[in-house]
Amino acid sequence: MVLGIESAWGQGRVRLLTLFFLVVLVAAGTVGYLLLTPYGPSSEIFITIPAGTRTPVVARELETGGAIRSRYVFDLLRLVRGGKLLAGEYRFDHPVKMNDVYNRLLRGDVYTLTLTIPEGYNIFDIARTVEMAKLGSKADFLAAAKQHTELITDLSPNADSLEGFLFPDTYHFSRHTKPDQIVTAMVRRFRQQAAQAGLVTRVLPTVTLASLVEKETSVDSERPLVAGVFQNRLLKGMPLATDPTVIYAALLDDRYRGAIYASDLQANSSYNTYKHVGLPPGPICNPGMASLKAAINPAHTGYLYFVSDGNGHSKFSVTYDEHSAKVKDYRKTEEQMNR
Repeated sequence: MVLGIESAWGQGRVRLLTLFFLVVLVAAGTVGYLLLTPYGPSSEIFITIPAGTRTPVVARELETGGAIRSRYVFDLLRLVRGGKLLAGEYRFDHPVKMNDVYNRLLRGDVYTLTLTIPEGYNIFDIARTVEMAKLGSKADFLAAAKQHTELITDLSPNADSLEGFLFPDTYHFSRHTKPDQIVTAMVRRFRQQAAQAGLVTRVLPTVTLASLVEKETSVDSERPLVAGVFQNRLLKGMPLATDPTVIYAALLDDRYRGAIYASDLQANSSYNTYKHVGLPPGPICNPGMASLKAAINPAHTGYLYFVSDGNGHSKFSVTYDEHSAKVKDYRKTEEQMNR
């Protein structure tokens, strides 16, 4: 009888062990399935993880939002892998493995909108670009650029806008970034780049000169020469007579028609450098690093004039007669190209 009882007990232990291993296998298979089988939305969703969110709450948000199947398996993955999950807004638009979701949060691969501002864009150009990037309306951006001049009080105490101090670059912003945050970031970038260029004194006149250079040439090697021409004319008390300032004056008055007319040249705007000697009261665009450096260190030449050669470069002259001859050549080139 004792042998029979021991035999039955042994068989029971085998059955229990078998059941245990089956449960373990099923659990492992379930966890493996949840970990390795892609899951997620078939269309775009966004899930925001606030700063300081604990991992269990992160897991719950991901599960509720539809990015993962199981918050508990995500917690298990966190225990195994460790690492810091970064806050931010995440975009999911197709099924992926849970490990991939975890990796994205480890990297902080948050969703941002890209805003690329080319050198020479003015606040009106930037406003259109901001709207195209779906970061706000043109009107809201212009309002912020005109309202938040306190950002540059030390650089331009009487500024009417942030023109000239919104550094052209590629930025990455969240979908919820406000216009005042955008202009703050751009002014911050300007300060960084200006310091790198060595711009520490006479900031406003230097940036204003750089904005003229930016609009007059896209050839880096010619920027110091153009800056030198403007510097020479300023020293001699000659009007700068540069078309981009006339265009900017028309933009400010909301009367620019895509070309310069005689009435524009006669406009009494302080930005009209045909009528007023000296630099305009402020920048007419937002210059890049090359133009800033050219304005800081203009070329020392005798040049007082320059004109386009019709092929993307400029021709420089010391005398008006020499300049007039080059203007005639330019016009001939234009006529031939328009035939």
